[in-house]
Amino acid sequence: MPIRPDPQPSRGIALPPRGWVLALLLALYILPGLTGHDPWKVDDAVTLGVVHDMVSHGNWLLPQLAGRPWADAPLYYWIAAGSGQIFAWLLPLHDAARLASGAFTLLALSFILLAARELHGRDQAASGPLILAGSIGFIFHAHEAQPMLAALTAHAAAYWGLAMLPRQPRRGAGIFGAALGGTFLAGGLLPALLLLPVALAALWRMRANGAQPPLATPLLVLAAAATAVAAPWLLAMQIASPSHVSLFWRDELRSLGILPEALNNIRRYLGTLAWYAWPALPIAAWALWSRRRMLRGFALSFPLLAFLAVLLGLGLLVGMRSAPALLLLPPLVLLAVPGVAALRRGAANAFDWFAMITFSLFAGLVWIGWCAMVFGWPPRLARQVVRLAPGFETGFSLFAFLLALAATLAWLWLIVTSPRSPMRSVTHWMAGVTLFWFLVVQLWMPWIDYGKTYRPLAASIARSLPADPGCIADGGLPESMLASLDYFEGIRLTRGRTAPSRCDWLLVQVSTRSAAASPGEPWQRVWEGHRPNDRHERFRLYRRAPAP
Repeated sequence: MPIRPDPQPSRGIALPPRGWVLALLLALYILPGLTGHDPWKVDDAVTLGVVHDMVSHGNWLLPQLAGRPWADAPLYYWIAAGSGQIFAWLLPLHDAARLASGAFTLLALSFILLAARELHGRDQAASGPLILAGSIGFIFHAHEAQPMLAALTAHAAAYWGLAMLPRQPRRGAGIFGAALGGTFLAGGLLPALLLLPVALAALWRMRANGAQPPLATPLLVLAAAATAVAAPWLLAMQIASPSHVSLFWRDELRSLGILPEALNNIRRYLGTLAWYAWPALPIAAWALWSRRRMLRGFALSFPLLAFLAVLLGLGLLVGMRSAPALLLLPPLVLLAVPGVAALRRGAANAFDWFAMITFSLFAGLVWIGWCAMVFGWPPRLARQVVRLAPGFETGFSLFAFLLALAATLAWLWLIVTSPRSPMRSVTHWMAGVTLFWFLVVQLWMPWIDYGKTYRPLAASIARSLPADPGCIADGGLPESMLASLDYFEGIRLTRGRTAPSRCDWLLVQVSTRSAAASPGEPWQRVWEGHRPNDRHERFRLYRRAPAP
């Protein structure tokens, strides 16, 4: 059943949302949370550390982290570093660089729209970006400095090109080839290899459905486009530093070993998708069931086979992690698109009510949590807030309060005035996810940032060091801490087995879960600290005792 705009937009916004309404909804989804906080632990801090090295030391061709080679594909870092320089007049580097995530998110949503339009028609295509944006696992990564967003965007473009093959084989092959090269630049060898069985599935289903386009010319176009995108960086890097190229390929090939517990890993991915890909997963399942007689058609069989191929590839080669799971979303979303129109009225209404009640409840909880932080009510929750972030000093921001209040009122207006439409449930879900994230950013961001930043820790270490400490040995620090020390204080540590024997300072990480062994003589502990909300991650700074 085609999804058409509501004929009575005067009752509320037209569905599916378009024009300025869609632009405003996407802006509220993408922009909040990209700025206004420090680099956070793990991926955000590490990525911004690489970007900082590019901008500060000019290592654009050969990415580095805190002065050490960082064998990763460079596309996201290039865009983030460029964004950091363009907006340096307005924002600090970490905020300006994160705008790259917003750009990749917008591109991924656009490519999913184009792929859905090619597979399922213009009337149903609008549900594609709404389902992707509403996926629970997507929103967290869309607002951090995450290189996998670039790979996700390239994958979405690849699906658009493959969906175009039956109608325009040359153009589709060119888009897919450029996306394949872009995937390699964005994520390295593994995400690019995952697209090869997807392409084979598309060609097989296309021919099984009677399409017999000549393949020689499209394959040449594909190869030329992929080579034109990926080869210049590899060639330039080979000329500049052959050792770095060898390190890159060694790490890429090392990541391709078959995992010993691949079947369990696949089950873990599927278990994660139950919440990570909500609501794409249940809607896709319904699309398969309700249109099972059309399963042989290209529009359903292609995204289904693509999803299975990517799931199998990730399960065999990549341990269960949240960021690589992003690559499962494009085929799942394309499979779910026809399921929105196929939902029966009772199921569609139930999903709609579930979205409205769930996110109204979540919004209320965010407001109550904010009241506990700012006004100390309710008292029990206020004590819990203090316990989780000891030392945090809150304050009332009138501007943030008014923005959050306006967003809440807009949500209430939306759910009251939205016209009847098959698109209403997914629109409400995506708007609810947007509301929840917006409220968290406006009301809770200072509290979250206080617990996740390494800035005070890095400053405390810097105060414990002399003006010119010389060599500081790395005692096995996590990469996020190395990146934060370099970014906030310009402190770079020396790595290697001989570093402790050559350096007068030693910085180590210890865990409170187990007895921490001292490095022994001749080291004397001069400092110890940790982030306020992390009771298990602790750091110690040692100084070599002067010889008697």
